[in-house]
Amino acid sequence: MNTFFISTPIYYVNAKPHLGHAYTTIVADSVNRFHKLQGKETYFLTGTDEHGDKIVQAAEKNKQTPKEYVDIISKLFKDTWPGLEIEYNRFIRTTDPDHIACVQTFLQRVYDNGDIYFGEYGGFYCFGCERFYTEKELQDGLCPDHQTKPEFIQEKNYFFRMSKYLKPLREYIESHPDFIQPERYRNEVLGLLKEDLGDLCISRPKSRLTWGIELPFDKNFVTYVWFDALINYITALGWPDGENFQKFWPNAHHLVAKDILKPHAIFWPTMLMAAGVDLYKGLRVHGYWTVNETKMSKSLGNVVSPMSMKDKYGLSAFRYFLLREMQFGLDASFSEEALVGRLNADLANDLGNLFSRVLTMTNKYFAGEVPEPGSLEKIDEDALELGFNALKNYQDLFPKFQFSKALSSLWELVRHLNKYIDTCAPWSLYKNKETERLKTVIYILLEGMRKIGLHLWPVMPSTSIKMLSQLGVDFDLQKVNLDQETKQWGGLKPGIKVAKKSNLFPRRELKLEKSCETKTEAQKVRKSQKEKNYIEFEDFVKVELKVGKVVKAQKVPKADKLLQVFVDLGENEPRQVVAGLAEYYEPDELIGKQVVVVANLKPRKLRGVLSQGMILAVQAKGKMELLTVSGEVKPGSKVS
Repeated sequence: MNTFFISTPIYYVNAKPHLGHAYTTIVADSVNRFHKLQGKETYFLTGTDEHGDKIVQAAEKNKQTPKEYVDIISKLFKDTWPGLEIEYNRFIRTTDPDHIACVQTFLQRVYDNGDIYFGEYGGFYCFGCERFYTEKELQDGLCPDHQTKPEFIQEKNYFFRMSKYLKPLREYIESHPDFIQPERYRNEVLGLLKEDLGDLCISRPKSRLTWGIELPFDKNFVTYVWFDALINYITALGWPDGENFQKFWPNAHHLVAKDILKPHAIFWPTMLMAAGVDLYKGLRVHGYWTVNETKMSKSLGNVVSPMSMKDKYGLSAFRYFLLREMQFGLDASFSEEALVGRLNADLANDLGNLFSRVLTMTNKYFAGEVPEPGSLEKIDEDALELGFNALKNYQDLFPKFQFSKALSSLWELVRHLNKYIDTCAPWSLYKNKETERLKTVIYILLEGMRKIGLHLWPVMPSTSIKMLSQLGVDFDLQKVNLDQETKQWGGLKPGIKVAKKSNLFPRRELKLEKSCETKTEAQKVRKSQKEKNYIEFEDFVKVELKVGKVVKAQKVPKADKLLQVFVDLGENEPRQVVAGLAEYYEPDELIGKQVVVVANLKPRKLRGVLSQGMILAVQAKGKMELLTVSGEVKPGSKVS
């Protein structure tokens, strides 16, 4: 069936939308758009989770009813997404009437199957997590997440017989390796399933909480938040008999952050098994965005507003940065400096410069019309082959949620076309009146730009359409054939008019004033940054730099960015250095290269592997170039 379903978590309405929410939803939007490019019929679901203790507490704090409170916060989420070019099929709320009905139908089915029972339980209850903890799970008597002392509560409740389905779930995960990805999270879930997880408390007595969905078989209780929230994924599709459920559920994918792995990877599948519903197709799990190596937190005051970033630096740059910067599954550090760096290097210098140069030359040499290409030379055939390979890699990696690698592959084509301009020198061809050759060169460039613009539609929709428009092409989703794009170089029709100029990605400066509360504060930041650029000579000479030769390199297990590199520094045995080069170099590419090593750093472990130094490199235009010497020198030679 040529369909695709993607869902974000439904966001809890106890805080405003922040960078973490924006990242998850932009990822879902981008993946959804990619599958549309493939010609699939898609369904994209997002929304808000609106029941539970924390909502009641937040409403009371704001002197509102729970309904008044959730209406306001839910609207903030719903109003934010269009401004980030996020297009969903449905925005669901757990207070929607059809969701309440669906939850009650689901509960009744599991109850009738004998998998819900009444019992008494005493445990340590954290209101922040809205869950019970065992004494063993607490850290020094505190909730491991909120670092607050939970309240011991003894009460009668309903329980879901989850333990009955844990073994079948483990067997399913083991036989379906793609069910949970990346693999680190699959392994984490399999580890959890080796523990005695017991059964799941699924209700709260109305004597303690009334803001929730009433159990259909006991009006004195409301359902627990997870047994309510998770069911939204099938509510939206009209379970059990809806046409959309039959159409989209077989290819359903859930997208979540790692903090809600357990509910989605264990609670939800066992619930589906108990209700006799087929499991979803895949769970895709991403890491956290950190600020100064700390997870974003409202209490810490380091929450990043997605709309402020969009307004400062442009939506396309913001969306591109999020997808390019984070290796999906790992944590990533957010800073405005990094965003501006990516914008200027990848978008302004590489992509924007390519469009500006080629459109200007097309207007100068051919009055703004796409020329008819002639016969190909070896350099042209090489460019086409590289382009096809880059696009194939992009198309393979993007639907696997490997966005950073996919975009890196696409940028190989962007950078090669810039290099192709410099090598072919169209200005010289024009000066020497080599018109037929000039036509071929310009056509290859314009057609490459068309392919790049088309493939960027999932990442930066409106800018992609603008790129194509500058090339005289109307974006028509129904006419896209991605497979053909990797086999034929000729989709651009000769004779059509292109734009006179392009300024898609102007260079930006870091806007410190808008990041600070006052102009004085901004000046202090600038002064502080300037001062950080200077060190005393006495400090510099303490650094021992040596030239060495790489004799061996291999990937660090479970670390996408790290390589374990062995460098001959003229010592008794090669020095082991852990370097963040895996994104830019295959291990074999490094062997034999001369590198400069900081040789007197205190050894430290990275991902469990000892590193005895640091390899120096320069990051430029999205690539990492090793710092080296101009000629062969003896290993261990000091840099002076």
